[in-house]
Amino acid sequence: MPVTAGMLTSDRDSWETPPEIFERCNAEFRFDLDVCATPDNAKCERYYTPEMDGLAQEWRGRCWMNPPYGRAIWRWMQKAYEAAQTTADVVVCLVPARTDTAWWHQWAMRGEIRFLRKRVRFVGAPSCAPFPSALVVFRRRWWDAGDVPVSVDCPG
Repeated sequence: MPVTAGMLTSDRDSWETPPEIFERCNAEFRFDLDVCATPDNAKCERYYTPEMDGLAQEWRGRCWMNPPYGRAIWRWMQKAYEAAQTTADVVVCLVPARTDTAWWHQWAMRGEIRFLRKRVRFVGAPSCAPFPSALVVFRRRWWDAGDVPVSVDCPG
């Protein structure tokens, strides 16, 4: 069985974020909530576990998301986008760059996409992922949020 077999099957859909990826993102975004974590792999002091069901929680602040990579990824990406437009300041998602999927076109394409140059080696994985990855950054669009600054008439 190839060393990537666990990443190509549905026996496991959650992989811990490599510290170097999180640290670089955290230096830019200063996260305060990990929305998909376990007590063993949480990247922030505040986090939601599977038992807490991050999809059912309100996301506030600056959120990190490395979601399960199975069929539910659609719901996680939808929640990330919607939270960034309502309650969260920013949501940064580490996801497989599956540009041929419906969820990618429906949700990821609405964010800022940063393709990772090399394959990710997730914590505990025997080798690098057999797929490319991307960071998708969702931010609140201030022009849609109702907090547009008051215009000033210019003399003229």
